[in-house]
Amino acid sequence: MLNIIQITLKGIFRDRVFQGIMALAILFLFIPSAASLSMRQVTELSITLSLSLISFILLLLSVFLGATSIWKDMERRYTFSVLSLPISRTSYLLGRFFGLALFLILTSALLGSVACLVIKVASGVYPSERPIIWGYLLLAIMFATLKYILLVAVAMLLSTVSTSFFLPIFGTICTFLASGITQQVYEYVNSPASAKAVSPLFKPVVTLVYYLLPNLAGFDLKVNAIYSIAPNLVGLGITSAYFVAYTSILLGASALLFNRREMK
Repeated sequence: MLNIIQITLKGIFRDRVFQGIMALAILFLFIPSAASLSMRQVTELSITLSLSLISFILLLLSVFLGATSIWKDMERRYTFSVLSLPISRTSYLLGRFFGLALFLILTSALLGSVACLVIKVASGVYPSERPIIWGYLLLAIMFATLKYILLVAVAMLLSTVSTSFFLPIFGTICTFLASGITQQVYEYVNSPASAKAVSPLFKPVVTLVYYLLPNLAGFDLKVNAIYSIAPNLVGLGITSAYFVAYTSILLGASALLFNRREMK
């Protein structure tokens, strides 16, 4: 599996994905200037823009790398040569996943360092009345990384059942968009206010979709980082356990489907 992880990382760098990240990272240089347009909340806006840019880059990476990794290997006939070696399909799949996850972690660490530098500069030029709690900022970056690693697992699950990259890419994007609002929809449907507006037959459907789709809203700690609000430690523990459990289920289902897939 370690060899697959190394090959995955080498393939990403060979495809010049890292250079593309560096090109997008140039946008960090404009954050202090853009944040200065807000006369009273320069630091807060700098944190908001930095975290949003990190999330956007990680989203692009998780969708396109996760959705096309296996597909490109099969198109290049690379999968057949690898699976002819004494390595199981499960090991190959997990190697690909952990390689992509490691690349997201490295990217997040790099972008997070740049973001901290940019925020430090912005807060020095335009001091804020509210102190920056750097630990909360690092927690927000870390949990954002976990969110997009989970999204990679979703993309790889869709890749194991698809013969093209369209379903994994658009399926992952739709999952990401839907998972951000499932909590609000579920709470509204099960609230007394929706008793007359929502059909009772619709509630079980919403509940099923709520539990099937990943709940990514719990990974968002932007508000805590921006306004220096202490996060709930119990909630962080539950979110971490949810990440491990849900990702494990996705990888288990992916391995099961990939093992049964016919290679042509």
